[in-house]
Amino acid sequence: MGIVEAVILGIVEGLTEFLPVSSTGHMIITSSMLGIQHDEFTKLFEVAIQFGAILAVVILYARKFFEFRRWEFYAKLIVGVMPALILGFLFSSKIDELLESPTVVAISMLAGGIVLLFIDSAFKEHPIESDDQITYPKAFIVGLWQTIAMIPGVSRSAASIIGGMQQKFTRNLAAEFSFFLAVPTMFAATAYSLFLKKWEHEGVVRKGYEIITASRDNTITFIVGNVVAFVVAIFAIRLFINYLKIYGFKVFGIYRILAGIILLILLFTGVIEK
Repeated sequence: MGIVEAVILGIVEGLTEFLPVSSTGHMIITSSMLGIQHDEFTKLFEVAIQFGAILAVVILYARKFFEFRRWEFYAKLIVGVMPALILGFLFSSKIDELLESPTVVAISMLAGGIVLLFIDSAFKEHPIESDDQITYPKAFIVGLWQTIAMIPGVSRSAASIIGGMQQKFTRNLAAEFSFFLAVPTMFAATAYSLFLKKWEHEGVVRKGYEIITASRDNTITFIVGNVVAFVVAIFAIRLFINYLKIYGFKVFGIYRILAGIILLILLFTGVIEK
């Protein structure tokens, strides 16, 4: 993977991580379309590049994240992230297998798109307008919804937003809580992939950070991808919140359906390997 590919993947990550369209699905599709070899470094890169997107949320919502006296805010995030941490640890190897299947991504994107077409009409009551009104059980339930995104193509953002609206959050609060929940979730996934998980790279079992620092090219590629993801994610989050307040989720549902259909066509015609 070169610098140009890293920039493209960084743009894709930044644009799609917080939109309900599946960043993982788009990363897999983009890697396949660019002909990037799906080796251990690429797999690691596609997970660890989320770090840049995490920083975008922290910077945009700095007042919220660094208002330490509001300890309940952090406690609710911990409760919400627990299902993903537990299931992610237990089923890590199975998730890795699914990540290699563009077919799973295509079907998930198509199915998720159909759900998003009806999400606004399905949950019409939104009495919960601020994170102060979110109870611990509600935070936990949203966290359970988030675990559905362990299936590539589902979209962590979509799953947790739908979970929030099912718990009667406003669209705006559901999206923002999804962003907040992404920080510990994605930080844990990135830290695990860098410091705990063992990767077989070039015939040698290494930790993620060892693969990244194994060569100057790997290090530069990793840094560039994260910087690009950070910058693009800042703009994507701002645009998404403003759009969501006015128009809702239907356009994202249509996009996912079209993307899923196109991906299935590319798979069946052999343009992308199954």
